[in-house]
Amino acid sequence: MTDTAPERVNGHTDPQVSLLKFAPEQAPPVEDTLTETIIDVVANAEPRPVDPPNQGAEPGTWLAEKQAYLAEAPPVVPTFLRNAAEFADAARYTASYYAHVAAFHAFRAPVYLARLLLRSPRGAGRLLVRWGKWVADTEARPVEAKAAASADVEAWLALSREHSRRVRPRRIASLAVATTTGITTLVAGFLVPGWTLTAAIAAAALAGLNGKKGDKPLITRYVATNVLRRLDSTEVFDALAAIGIEGKKGRKGVEFASEVMRDGPGWRAEVDLPPGIEATAVLEKRAALAAAMRRPISTVWPEADRTAHPGRLVLWVAQRDPAKAGRKLWPLMKDGQADVYEPLPFGFDPRGNLVEITLMYSNLLVGGIPGSGKTSCALAIVLGVALDPTAELWIFELKGSGDLDSVKPVCHRYVSGDEDEDLEAALGGMRSGIAEYQRRAAFIRSLPASEVPDGRKVTRALAEKYPEQNLGPRVIVIDEVQELFTHPEYKEEAAALATRLIKKGRAYGIILILLTQNPDAPSLPSSVSSSVGTRLCLAVMEWRANNNVLGTGAYDRGLRATDISVDEQGTGILARGRDGTTVRAAFIKQTEAEDIAKRALALRTAAGTLSGQSVGATVEDLDVETVVDHVRAIWPDGTESMHSHRLVEALAAYRPDLYKPWLEMDAAGSSTALSTALKPFKVATRQLTIRECCGGAKGLRYADLPAAEDGE
Repeated sequence: MTDTAPERVNGHTDPQVSLLKFAPEQAPPVEDTLTETIIDVVANAEPRPVDPPNQGAEPGTWLAEKQAYLAEAPPVVPTFLRNAAEFADAARYTASYYAHVAAFHAFRAPVYLARLLLRSPRGAGRLLVRWGKWVADTEARPVEAKAAASADVEAWLALSREHSRRVRPRRIASLAVATTTGITTLVAGFLVPGWTLTAAIAAAALAGLNGKKGDKPLITRYVATNVLRRLDSTEVFDALAAIGIEGKKGRKGVEFASEVMRDGPGWRAEVDLPPGIEATAVLEKRAALAAAMRRPISTVWPEADRTAHPGRLVLWVAQRDPAKAGRKLWPLMKDGQADVYEPLPFGFDPRGNLVEITLMYSNLLVGGIPGSGKTSCALAIVLGVALDPTAELWIFELKGSGDLDSVKPVCHRYVSGDEDEDLEAALGGMRSGIAEYQRRAAFIRSLPASEVPDGRKVTRALAEKYPEQNLGPRVIVIDEVQELFTHPEYKEEAAALATRLIKKGRAYGIILILLTQNPDAPSLPSSVSSSVGTRLCLAVMEWRANNNVLGTGAYDRGLRATDISVDEQGTGILARGRDGTTVRAAFIKQTEAEDIAKRALALRTAAGTLSGQSVGATVEDLDVETVVDHVRAIWPDGTESMHSHRLVEALAAYRPDLYKPWLEMDAAGSSTALSTALKPFKVATRQLTIRECCGGAKGLRYADLPAAEDGE
């Protein structure tokens, strides 16, 4: 007889609910539920929880304290013993260290021997003097002299007898040793001269150990000026007290939340500041704290731990000065492929940990004074984008130095120069970006909700499903963007285009990256800086420039690029939202950038995604904006109506290439030109009386403008 396994239904062999519905022998009468509905209401019914609450220990009890300890208890087994890779790295570096030390001193052993031989006469003399003092028992002479001076005959005789008893055997032993050594040396010199010479050199070397000078060490030591002493609690206490962070009389002072511990290439101290003192008070005095600790400022990194409380200070001190440490290679330097939809490797924090930067659904603003390392940041960013074959790269380098020429072969559009035609090309690139996001927005709106479950935005899945729509990321990089924002003719349009692209293009894969070496208010309009999601501030001179890049209040929150030295090139504060971290961009040489760009070219050639200038095509700037868009862009906030001649003046400043000829007309002619341009859009001008301006004239009300479409 064959056993039959029970059938599994939804993973159960014995389902509790029958999946078969049998028809009853006689159908019961159907109740008329539409006629009457009876609801049984229980008076004063208390809600009952579905799941019983977790029964914990009462606060303040011994058990509650132990539970709180276990919630944040350190691991029993250290991390380096639980992680095989970390243990292997530690073992390898330890073996390498001691092997290097051994080889270093072994190679210098002849020098050490020569030093000992040169010091042997002095050492031998010191040994003979000590031997003579021991034989003569000179340490007892002061006592005998004191007894003689006091005329204590009995004490003097006792001391004299004791002196003779101690000195006589020493003289005999010394004479015997000297005679034996002399005879042995003389005989050995004839019988085994090699061994005798070796013994003589060894004896001279031993004698040389006693001939050292205090200011000239025997062993050569390598003094690492960038390797610092270990951090301890006493140093932290003293340093905080030196900058005025200490408890008042009769109140709590500085307390350690945990012991000082190793944290990567340095030490970490978690400190609870005195009541009423926030961690930002220490952040404001970082330079003074480093001075009190007698350490380079680049090794001292205080930060607030807001997950605990505002008074929790986390102080990280580097063992090695990061400014003098060796270069850490960019992870994609030798091989690998990037994905703009995911975070891209950018640089390293002071602890040496990799810091990634997110471009998708965001935009990036980089600012810093000249020489702060903006080129290093730009290379690390654009090379990461270049290694994503699906990303379209538009670069406008408005300095004309050719710093980004290495990626020119893979760019859809590449412009380098600071002439007006180069600035116009950058404006055209932003206009094309706006036209592209409008095209993508229209396509995304046409899709059913089932295809955009995470919201109406471009995703990798959509780009792969609809390759004919060309939905890959488009990254527009404008270096030295202050040339646009300060240009007398282009600044109004540049600010409006950048603001619009930043606010509305990110959801559709249009990413704008702006870099400037002059992050002051005129060079960086507030409408632009306040809209960017990701910001990187390199070394700046004052708090205003710091806040222009990182956002209002960043300086007061402790995000201070003013503390970064211009010598720390590529180092800055990377912030997204209110939180920020210190990062140093991976340094990539120009020759290395060319090699990476060749690899990116090979990836794009294999994927068939080269386009635009990279294949020799002429890129035409698309501009789908209309006069209505332009009027909406220049319309002052809070203004209900404007006269036509004032609108024409603003339009001519915004787009001189289109509207400047209208200024050559009289007021009536320019008003007529505006009215004619608006007529196809069913927007009519009318007679308006505006007392604040100039009485009655033809004009336009903002309410008469058609509303912007979704996705605009």
